[in-house]
Amino acid sequence: MHEYSIVEALISRVAEEARARGAAGVSRLYVKIGALSGVEPELLASAYETFRERTVCAGAELRIERVAERWACSGCGRTVERAGALLCPECGRPARLVEGDEIVLERIEMEVP
Repeated sequence: MHEYSIVEALISRVAEEARARGAAGVSRLYVKIGALSGVEPELLASAYETFRERTVCAGAELRIERVAERWACSGCGRTVERAGALLCPECGRPARLVEGDEIVLERIEMEVP
């Protein structure tokens, strides 16, 4: 389960940011998880609960925002629905994924003296 390694990296990054700002504690994390990221939000939340003890995130709530996949034409930018071939109905160019594969630490709420 790669959610464990993601949580390990997440906690490490939060610890770096907290240390750099001289934070007394971290209260909340906001993470965006794309539908095509390969990460199960429930497993990530469970892994976070398991590994946050005795870390800077021990008292921090994890809020996960799920991001739906979104495709757009690589030429004209028009939104392309995922149904059959991912081609623009207007100009025929292939669509590209513009949202939905991300894993992003969006925001950290921390107590800084």
